Amino acid sequence: MSSSTNSCAHEVLEVVPLIMRAMVSEIRRHRGPDLSVPQLRTLAFLNLHEGACLSEVAEHIGLTLPSMSKMVDGLVARTFVLRHPDTNDRRRVTLALTEGGRGALQAARETTQAFLAGRLAALPESQLAAIVKALGVLRPLFDGGHESNDQASR
Repeated sequence: MSSSTNSCAHEVLEVVPLIMRAMVSEIRRHRGPDLSVPQLRTLAFLNLHEGACLSEVAEHIGLTLPSMSKMVDGLVARTFVLRHPDTNDRRRVTLALTEGGRGALQAARETTQAFLAGRLAALPESQLAAIVKALGVLRPLFDGGHESNDQASR
């Protein structure tokens, strides 16, 4: 690896956790008393992976199956998530967001986006454009569907 690759990786390791810490702090301040950050992360995962099973969500969130099951029970009780029997496998249960779950997730995202926009407002347009371009380059490398570095450099 080149020194510029290592330097870039170092900056990502340093800056991304700072951004995530600020975002999580903001989410905690505005999430309301009924939803934890892991519950919001669960809603976000299900929003992107409709029909996921409990083990898939648990793996993503980093919880054990019993802990994830308890969390999902709470989200089902709040009518944010529905359980559906899998039509192909009777032993499997899939999970889906309700409109209430989508609304809670959307509210959290809007609040967090407003917070980030407020922080970024201090930057000049040229730096904002550079950040948008850099994030556009990084997205395909980390979205799980990355085929090659050539695609990311376009």
